[in-house]
Amino acid sequence: MKAVLALAALAMPMWVNAADLRVTVTDGPSGPSTLYLALFDSAEALANNQALASHKVALLDGAAQLVFSGLPVGRYAIKSFADENGNAKLDTNILGMPTERYGFSNNARGRLGPPTFDAAAVQLDADSSIHFRLR
Repeated sequence: MKAVLALAALAMPMWVNAADLRVTVTDGPSGPSTLYLALFDSAEALANNQALASHKVALLDGAAQLVFSGLPVGRYAIKSFADENGNAKLDTNILGMPTERYGFSNNARGRLGPPTFDAAAVQLDADSSIHFRLR
């Protein structure tokens, strides 16, 4: 009987345990800019900048909405930045501090660097919506 249940579980479509993460980002620049977002599924992936998925969308009046679709149930962290000068990278000053607006899921903040995965992580068990601000 256990073997039959195990085979039935394997035969289920992957989308049965998939969920969508709807993201709203606000407090971006009011002028034309592009929002870059990267989604991470572990502390190691975040530390190594190995995104599971990414999006690039236009910021309209300092805000954007998008969806990461078909994600397996789990914990995820998002980092983002508003590219205000069109060079497709987060600009920093001589000390390495960002000069363009950036943000993390949970509005997480780090000390002398980016926040940890645990600080930024959101649990995705079913279709969910999150909101965070750029700073």
